[in-house]
Amino acid sequence: MKKREKLGIVHQWYPKAMTTIDCVNKVIDFVESELDLEPKQVMLADSICSDDVNSIQYPARTQEFLGPFKMGGLDGYPFTGLTGMAAFASHVPDDGAVFIYYGPHIGVTKTGTIGEIHRLGQHKNSGCCGAAKGALGKLLNDQIIASNVTELDYQMNTIEQILLKQKNRVLTASSPLFEATEVIYEAIDQRLNELVELTNYNCKYVILLGSILINSDSDMGSFTQIRRFDVINLITKDRQNHLYLFD
Repeated sequence: MKKREKLGIVHQWYPKAMTTIDCVNKVIDFVESELDLEPKQVMLADSICSDDVNSIQYPARTQEFLGPFKMGGLDGYPFTGLTGMAAFASHVPDDGAVFIYYGPHIGVTKTGTIGEIHRLGQHKNSGCCGAAKGALGKLLNDQIIASNVTELDYQMNTIEQILLKQKNRVLTASSPLFEATEVIYEAIDQRLNELVELTNYNCKYVILLGSILINSDSDMGSFTQIRRFDVINLITKDRQNHLYLFD
């Protein structure tokens, strides 16, 4: 299947999505041409779901960066918190940058079904993101108890609480799973920005790329719809939005 055909399927749900490989290429071009840095001067941290499909579909070119440092747990929420942010902030080259790629993920099959993918070696589709679908199922059945976050299932309970706060918005949407993913993205974006604000970095730049990571069948690869591409100059404290690069 040609790339334009794959994009045509994904664009039914995410009209501005691009392949994740093209996204990484654009970021590296920007780092080299606009920030005058080499990828080896950039420490990559990602806050994406710990689902194995994200490792399988992770573009090989990200290996040109340092890292990655893993901040994300279920559906990409930055569960490593301030300690994780401070840890990788201390690993960055003094004259370099940190690059944080973050967001929830969702599946879109080659037939256009949202919330599923066909994984390698399996005879039927499976959920993606399974945690988001599980939390949504409990929301639909009124099984989420406010403030109920346990030690045994802390990450899943956190995702449930995020959806519970936006219950009406999610359940009245034409696609509750699509909307749940939007809600989770907003929660991740808010928390990431809070963590960045409270962290000291001994480098030149912080690059924030917020997105919906779209997985597909094993022969389709992954796609990214960018929601934020901000660069913070740590010397001047200036923050610039470069989202136009992905239009």
